[in-house]
Amino acid sequence: MTTKNEKTVSLVLGSGGARGLAHIGVIHWLEENGFKIESISGCSMGALIGGVYAAGKLDDFESWVQAITKVDIVTLLDLSWKKSGLVKGDKIINTLTELVGDVVIEDLPVKYTAVAADIVNEKEVWMNSGSLFDAIRASISLPLFFTPFRYKGIDLIDGGVLNPVPIAPTFSDATDLTIAVNLGGKVDNKEKIIIDNNLISKNESPFTKKVTEFIENFKNSTVSHVTEEWDAYDIATQAFDAMQSTIARQKLAAYPADYFVEIARNACGTLEFDLASEMIELGYIKAQEQLGKIP
Repeated sequence: MTTKNEKTVSLVLGSGGARGLAHIGVIHWLEENGFKIESISGCSMGALIGGVYAAGKLDDFESWVQAITKVDIVTLLDLSWKKSGLVKGDKIINTLTELVGDVVIEDLPVKYTAVAADIVNEKEVWMNSGSLFDAIRASISLPLFFTPFRYKGIDLIDGGVLNPVPIAPTFSDATDLTIAVNLGGKVDNKEKIIIDNNLISKNESPFTKKVTEFIENFKNSTVSHVTEEWDAYDIATQAFDAMQSTIARQKLAAYPADYFVEIARNACGTLEFDLASEMIELGYIKAQEQLGKIP
């Protein structure tokens, strides 16, 4: 229930790989400062974080992602051996389903839309019903990296290809404010980031140990092979980031949100999920800087 002084929010969470972990810090700041999130629109990592939050499992996800290492990340990459993408994505989605549960979007207490791209027909696909993790898997299908996701006879890829900060699904919301988080902000070498050795230590809770044991079950020969391919895909994802940043500026100029949080696109690499604590902290700090003066 919304209290008298709470402002209701439509939250738009943009794409950007591991930078999307900053969304967690933004959500924490909003919750601590009298905002009630009633609607979420997201693509790629924004769809993932938004979906986990809507399912009420953000704390569990945060504990998990703060526990993983570079090697853990690689062990979750199941090679597809297809020309359409390096990774199938089944291991990642199965792991998340294990953590969050097999959730149906219609049952979420928060309005939720994941945005993917139908590249053949050059149009966005808004996924707001059915399996939460089908919607997330479609939305995170980074070209060249993940294989496309087949949904109702259509091959879908990362929504960031067409709309990295998808505000349009919130247009009909009856909330007080629309707040958009753009992970494709201008390059800022000062923000490269709060990664100093004194920032937040890794969580050693029983939950973390359980998750670590769970991930160990997936370890196989994938590690050495994927490492050899890493550099080429890193270049591709940097190019994708630059493209998304340009599209995001155009979209936000045409359809501005009421307020923005912007994260520099060089804050961390697309696959640097081992910097979870740092990115979460950065999201919180940027929310304070950029939303702290909302009346």
